[in-house]
Amino acid sequence: MTRFTTILSLALAVLAAVLPGSARATDVEQAQALAQRLSPRLAQHIVFVQTPPDNADYFVIEPDAGRVRISGNNAGAMATGLNHYLKNYCRTTVSWFAEVPVELPDVLPGVAAREVVHARVPQRFFLNYCTYGYTMVFWQWKHWERFIDWMALNGVNLPLAITGQESVWYEVWKKLGMKDDEIRAYFTGPSYLPWHRMANIDAWCGPLPKHWLDTQTALQKQIVARERALNMRPVLPAFAGHVPIRIAQLYPKADIKPLEVWDEFEKPYNTYFLDSEDPLYSKIQKLFIKEQTRLFGTDHIYGIDPFNEMSPPNWEPEYLGRVSKHIYQSLAAADPKAEWLQMAWFLYYQRKDWTPERTRAMMQGVPAGKMPMLDYFCERLEVWRMHNGFYGQPFIWCYLGNFGGSSAMQGNVLEAGQKLEKAFQEAGADLIGVGSTLEGLDVQQFPYEYILERAWDIQLPDSVRIARLAERHAGGESLPARVAWWSLAQNVFVHPAYTRGPQFNFSPRLREGAKWTRDEIYYHADRMVHAWLTLLQQPTVSRDAMTLDLIAAGREVLGLAFNRAKQQFDDAYTRRDLPALRQRGQLMLDIITDADRLTAHHPYCTVQKWIDMARDYGNTPELKDYYEMNARRLITTWGGDLDDYANRTWAGLTGQYYHHRWQMFVDDVIAAVQQGKEFDQEAFDKRVYAYELAWADDHTPIALPATGDVLTYSRSLADKYAHLLP
Repeated sequence: MTRFTTILSLALAVLAAVLPGSARATDVEQAQALAQRLSPRLAQHIVFVQTPPDNADYFVIEPDAGRVRISGNNAGAMATGLNHYLKNYCRTTVSWFAEVPVELPDVLPGVAAREVVHARVPQRFFLNYCTYGYTMVFWQWKHWERFIDWMALNGVNLPLAITGQESVWYEVWKKLGMKDDEIRAYFTGPSYLPWHRMANIDAWCGPLPKHWLDTQTALQKQIVARERALNMRPVLPAFAGHVPIRIAQLYPKADIKPLEVWDEFEKPYNTYFLDSEDPLYSKIQKLFIKEQTRLFGTDHIYGIDPFNEMSPPNWEPEYLGRVSKHIYQSLAAADPKAEWLQMAWFLYYQRKDWTPERTRAMMQGVPAGKMPMLDYFCERLEVWRMHNGFYGQPFIWCYLGNFGGSSAMQGNVLEAGQKLEKAFQEAGADLIGVGSTLEGLDVQQFPYEYILERAWDIQLPDSVRIARLAERHAGGESLPARVAWWSLAQNVFVHPAYTRGPQFNFSPRLREGAKWTRDEIYYHADRMVHAWLTLLQQPTVSRDAMTLDLIAAGREVLGLAFNRAKQQFDDAYTRRDLPALRQRGQLMLDIITDADRLTAHHPYCTVQKWIDMARDYGNTPELKDYYEMNARRLITTWGGDLDDYANRTWAGLTGQYYHHRWQMFVDDVIAAVQQGKEFDQEAFDKRVYAYELAWADDHTPIALPATGDVLTYSRSLADKYAHLLP
């Protein structure tokens, strides 16, 4: 893309967001600009036409004098039609990562017949508060620009848009009497802001630099301008009751109570809640909405989540009803058109506490239809079925699919599709949308694209959807890809997401798994291996998506090999068999080294990419180091009792951090046997934790292993570890 087209594209987005009537860029111009960003050659091949509105969003694809005509009722619908053409005619997948080019055939195909596709629901939601920490925290505009395009291509029209809100809060707290250093010390560091925003923790890894506030404000203006230009309604935040402890000191008569400790974060990191009935609540809400609207505009839909993974100060239904009533009243007073979008994760996470009586009281404290619910984890548990369709509030059916940004293959994708179809049949008018609430952007996009596609009336059996997916990843007809992907879909992507990863991603323990890992493998291990070996039968790898497939499948198989070697190591310890301990210990370390080299074949599977984004965000050596510290801590020590929760099988992290922990473990276990002693797990845990803290605060550049052809290397791994595979 030329510098001119980049500037023109941004200018069009800004104009569309802020200027009325004829001054706005047209929807056709926005769709054309999106195609141009993907590929100028593609843009020349497509004719976009805006068509009259209908009862639902829709697009039409048809031939047009050697080119392809894509019509739609708005820019977002046209973008979805463009993606339909790219996926099903050009056999290509548009990556949600900025630096990955759009891979197109040498000759762009035409279309033989007219297709008309309608949206089945008006709302298509995407994102999770956690994604802003586990993936997006150090994104700059180039990353957001591609991602917003990806959302438009996949039909999203209701994105969570919470960047830059600390600048709004900064002005609110300042007006209420707080000083600069007090406000910034209340905020967490950048990586932890999602959990600060959800009222889980304060101050951790802060104070937040003023540089962060200023740059995030500018970035959010670009984000919401582009999203609105593509006919999206950005979901902005509103006040949910979370206040600094300093406000309690400045306003001693205000009804402010401490909330419970979250995940073992204690003072000074615990949070405080202002009761919604207190007059100060409405005042803060008005200040916040006014300042946020001044900076970022509004689409009158706000995310408010007062008790995320936290117990309310009072469980009485009458109290819960009053809380929601007064929160909504404060919001409506600030914006009479306001809707309150509430994630239903709390009803899943604390489902034993949120009885029907309590939940009904909270839902019915808000006028019917004014509190759409995000049913967060429907592939595992559909909360709408537990609570009578949310007692009069509409809901969006969501697929989660990922915790902590884990790079493991997981998620019961096809089963989730079946559950969604059943919901379409049984939920009636209460079901107003489809979405995804993933915690991190794993390298596997297919589950989320699969779910979002089901929001449109594209009638295809799963066998055809998966076959076309394989062709897109392979770049054309490929029997090995088709067989492998059908096996993965049928036999590996079969269990709802949970926090996991290969055992070598977790702090070592003898005979048992660490907190966040699971000894159980919720898929057929032999089918996983078979799918990987089938992928290796391809003659060549020409697409970025297939490189990611080989990495994802390969590291999964290496994890299985490690599990077997670790079990043999534990057995050797029980027998006090030193030769076997040494042999199996070295084998474990070799597997970690090979996983490190495998993942180095793609930049987004390396820790260097993560660290580079953090350092690039800073403009002084001190800020670069501070941002890097935040980035390193989140994926390792985290905080509280969440160490290793956000583990990633990434080159550099695997070869250095994980490998070193396991080297320490192997050495200590062997030394214990040599000395005729029991292995001291408690002493080891203290030593390894000291190493973890030191690594998280280090700024030494991480060397990545050399790479070659990913297919050739993957085949060598198959030969090397055949004896360990099921």
